[in-house]
Amino acid sequence: MPVSRLQHVSEPAPFPLTGRTFVSQRTVRLGDVTPKGRLRLDATARYLQDIATDDAVDGDYDDPHGWVVRRTEMWVNAFPKYLDQVRLTTWCGGIGSHWAERRTRIEVQHETAWSVAIEAAALWVRVDLQTLKPLALTDDFRCRIGEAAAGRKISARLHVGRGLADTSSAQSSFAVPLRFSDFDAVGHLNNAVYWEPLEEYLAAHRDRRAPLHAVVEHHASVEPRSAAHDAADTSAHDARNIRSSGELTAFVYELGDRVVLRLVDRATTASLIQLVND
Repeated sequence: MPVSRLQHVSEPAPFPLTGRTFVSQRTVRLGDVTPKGRLRLDATARYLQDIATDDAVDGDYDDPHGWVVRRTEMWVNAFPKYLDQVRLTTWCGGIGSHWAERRTRIEVQHETAWSVAIEAAALWVRVDLQTLKPLALTDDFRCRIGEAAAGRKISARLHVGRGLADTSSAQSSFAVPLRFSDFDAVGHLNNAVYWEPLEEYLAAHRDRRAPLHAVVEHHASVEPRSAAHDAADTSAHDARNIRSSGELTAFVYELGDRVVLRLVDRATTASLIQLVND
């Protein structure tokens, strides 16, 4: 049976004893939850995006918007629910040459106490927004966030696809329609949307619930299609022609104690999603 290197789930980087942390609070709203009232994973991913932006702006980092996500992991102990008050704390969990890991802890308020519901780690790569090529981290940025990382080095390697068979070996598949609203200001499919197919899988498999570990690895960007592109005329990129038609295909691999979803965009693997239940 093919296995991935994330079959054995690692522990998230610990809460820092010193260094910069950034805290925000919010309420779990109706648009964030399932029909049963639990916080969805794609909504959680939006929470992570929001606090990342707020921290970068508040910290006056170099080019706070010039970052893209390569990998996001979530360790879910228990899902927050509708109208829960949640507290998010974020800090740097590790550093590489052109990237940094952003750790985030999500806690739920119970009267006067807070309990940890979700731990998350996102690998953000610094890029040139014009070319999307990686840029080295600046010394100023390292000084601002490095203390919390406590010297921890982080790799940008992706692991889920190692040893994974091709799509012909998947047990099932389903379509993931793309909508105009799924694309963000960077011009790519928003990070949170990649978690929606996993929510579809969970809806059909009620036996897989928290505690769980899930990871999304990004392999290729998904961009809005245009009428010109679909007509094989790649010389035209008129934003007025962008339309929402098109879809990804999610291929499902049931691998015993874990599940892998391969999201494919016109024969190219866009992302790999792995779910492991504790």
